[in-house]
Amino acid sequence: MDTPDPTHTSLEARLAAIVAPTLEGMGYELVRVAVLGRDRPTVQVMADRADGSQINVADCETISHTLSAVLDVEDPIPGAWSLEISSAGIDRPLTRPKDWNRFSGHVARAETIAPIDGRRRFSGIVLGADHSAARIRLDDGSEIVLPLTAIRRAKLVLTDALIEATATPTRPN
Repeated sequence: MDTPDPTHTSLEARLAAIVAPTLEGMGYELVRVAVLGRDRPTVQVMADRADGSQINVADCETISHTLSAVLDVEDPIPGAWSLEISSAGIDRPLTRPKDWNRFSGHVARAETIAPIDGRRRFSGIVLGADHSAARIRLDDGSEIVLPLTAIRRAKLVLTDALIEATATPTRPN
């Protein structure tokens, strides 16, 4: 498994550690876990199919039933909570080095926790990543290296090229 998303809180990291092995055993990969709200928090789990094909509603339903049972047994959140399962979508977050590499050549926006070279927001062409940093070619042609641990959030920008690259091929009749 790739290094966990550095933006996960300790609860999110604990949840990721609980759900990732189950997802992997089912043929999926964890993209991101987020916990939203306080009184009755919502646990959002974003997943991809391990084979790279599109995730569908039936996949989300299967994941939801399985992870609900796992989380009920582990009981990582006190009190009532809700579970929400989704695909990463086309304009997906970039949380793992493999995401940065898979979508190399596409446009993304990133925001860092602290300023890098005097700024926190970056937009440009994804150039890839290794285990410690992602690279983006900015609009002015310069390149920036963003340590993965410094990225608050990053996501692809919806473009015609991205839609074309992620389109599901249609079957001939």
